[in-house]
Amino acid sequence: MATVLRSLRSLPLARFVRQAPKAQVQVRAFSLSAIRSAGHGPPQLLGPGAKPGTVPTDEEQATGLERFELLGKLEGVDVFDMNPIEMTRMGTVDEPIPIYSLFPERHVGCTGFPADSHDTIWMTVDNKLKNHRCPECGCVYTLNFQGDPALLEGGGHHH
Repeated sequence: MATVLRSLRSLPLARFVRQAPKAQVQVRAFSLSAIRSAGHGPPQLLGPGAKPGTVPTDEEQATGLERFELLGKLEGVDVFDMNPIEMTRMGTVDEPIPIYSLFPERHVGCTGFPADSHDTIWMTVDNKLKNHRCPECGCVYTLNFQGDPALLEGGGHHH
């Protein structure tokens, strides 16, 4: 028996072991997968960068929100519109104060009419209700939405 075992030791073991078939693995780039291509993110705001050996300008190196604001200023648009709302009258249900917005909602701080009649009351003015009323002074605001209509239908994905 020992001679039989010694003779088997010299033979390759692979002849006696049945190998399971190997699974075929498909290799693909992550950017081609369904999960990656299903959502569409915002456009990438990247500058061209500086040429080798030079110092980049603001236009060349700015990215993201900074580049968005810079490009807006070059076009003459204040993209964040941080100016206060001009209150020339008290907003009523029949004639509410329109709040310009590029997004379906905007935060508004009411100080009353005339200005500084009460402490600032912050409200969210959106397109779900026609009018929004300040609980302190009763001034009425409405959203003047001027943005992309796809945002109203839920097209603005937030992650």
